[in-house]
Amino acid sequence: MKIKMTTCTVLFAGLILSFILAPCLCAQEGQEKKKSETIYIPKEVKQIIQAGMENREARLDIPFTVFHFLYLPARQNMHSVFFFRVKNSDLGFAPLVPAGGTPEKKEAETAEPTQEEAPVKLQSKAHCFLQFNQLDGPFTKEVYIPVELQADGDSYDPDKEEIYTTGYPLPPGKYLLSMAITSFELDKIGTQYFEFTLPDPATFTDTLDTTPIFFTKELNRMSSAEMKVEIHKGYFTYAVLQITPNLEKVFTVGENLDIFFFIFGAQPNEAGTFDIEASYTVKKEDQDVIKFAGTKYDAPIVSQPLPLKKTVIIQTQEGDQVSEKKETKDLDPGSYTLNIELKCNVSGKTGTKSIDFTVETE
Repeated sequence: MKIKMTTCTVLFAGLILSFILAPCLCAQEGQEKKKSETIYIPKEVKQIIQAGMENREARLDIPFTVFHFLYLPARQNMHSVFFFRVKNSDLGFAPLVPAGGTPEKKEAETAEPTQEEAPVKLQSKAHCFLQFNQLDGPFTKEVYIPVELQADGDSYDPDKEEIYTTGYPLPPGKYLLSMAITSFELDKIGTQYFEFTLPDPATFTDTLDTTPIFFTKELNRMSSAEMKVEIHKGYFTYAVLQITPNLEKVFTVGENLDIFFFIFGAQPNEAGTFDIEASYTVKKEDQDVIKFAGTKYDAPIVSQPLPLKKTVIIQTQEGDQVSEKKETKDLDPGSYTLNIELKCNVSGKTGTKSIDFTVETE
C-alpha cells in the first residue's frame, strides 16, 4: 500500500513508535538461545575478512563498494542501513531454471548471458556475511544473509552497477563493518570495510538533533515488519515501511521535496505526547527563496512533503496606477539548501539542520 506523503502524525508515526518499543529483529545470525543454533561466518570467509581488517584491505574477487549509510531508532538500538553497489556481471546471473526442470546444456547454468541473447528470467544465488566490531567497546556480531536475486533478461545489462541495501539494529558506538559477498560455492570472495558511528540518544540533553535527513522517492506500507535480515534492490525497510530514498538529492522542476528524519532530544508532556515545531526555509546561497509556514508534530518522527513553489509579486502599470498581484511559480533549476529549525515546546530545546539539493529540468 503506497502512503500518501503528508505530515506523519496520523498515518504511521504510531506504527513507527510502536516498532521502536517492539522486540528486536530476529536475524539469520541467531539470537544465541543455544550455541548450536548460531550460524557463523564460514572459516574460509572469516580468514579472509580477518586478514584484511587491520589495513582495511579489500579483496576484489567480487568487487563492490559500501558507499552510504544512515540510521533510525529501533528500541534501545539503532537500525543501521548500509547501501552498496555491485555490477550485475559480478553476481553471476544465469538463466533461471524452472522448478523440476533442467537446462538443455550444462553450460547454460553458469554462462554469463549477453545483452543481445538474454533469457526471459535470470537468477543470481550468492551469500553475504556481515561482521560488526565495536571500536570503542566489546560488542561483536556476525550475520549471514542468503542472496537470491532475479532480473528480467530483456533489460539485463551486465555492466550496470545496481544499488542494494541491508540493515541491522546495533547499540550506540563506533563500529567497523566487515562485509563479504561470495559466490554460491564460496570459490569467489569479495570483501569491503566500512567505519561508522551510531549516537546514543541519551546524550542529547541540551539540544535537539536528528538522524541523517534524507529525501524519499517512494514510501509504502508493508503488511508486517521484516523479522529477518534481507538484501533489497534500490530500497530499504524500516518497521512496516518500505522506503526508496532519493540519494542523488536531485529533483525535476515541479516536484516536491519529501523529507524523512527522527528527532532526538525532544520530551513528551505529562500526557505522553510531543509538541515539536519545525520551520523550513529553502535558500539559494544566502537568499531566502521559499519560507514555509511553521509545522507542528506530536511525534518525533517526520515525513514531510514540501512543494517547491515560490511566490512572486507581479507589478503592472496602467497610466499612473501601479497594481500588484501574487503568483506561484515552480522553483527554477539550480542548487539549493533546505534549512530546518526545530523547537521542543515542552523542554524549550532547539536545533538546526540543513541539507543540499538540486533542481533540474526534465
